[in-house]
Amino acid sequence: MTIKPLSDRVVIKMTQPEEKTQGGIILAGASKEKPQIAEVVAVGTGKYVDGELVPMNVSVGDKVLISKYSGTEVKVDGVEYTILKQEDILAIVE
Repeated sequence: MTIKPLSDRVVIKMTQPEEKTQGGIILAGASKEKPQIAEVVAVGTGKYVDGELVPMNVSVGDKVLISKYSGTEVKVDGVEYTILKQEDILAIVE
């Protein structure tokens, strides 16, 4: 099954949280922070503002930094994705 987002929505797949701190301490499952960097999997067509289509600023394959608790988590074919609006994306990570 494929997910095709509508309007200005983006489908992302979260990266794995860090297993260790920079000091080398291994983190337990509950201690890990929710990751904020994700990979864009699918992008909508854009949003209409005053009758004109405003194109999307991100594209499939981009690594992005998102707001900590944004979006809606969904599970498709056993894989977890997050669907969010483009405005919840803070930056593209290069």
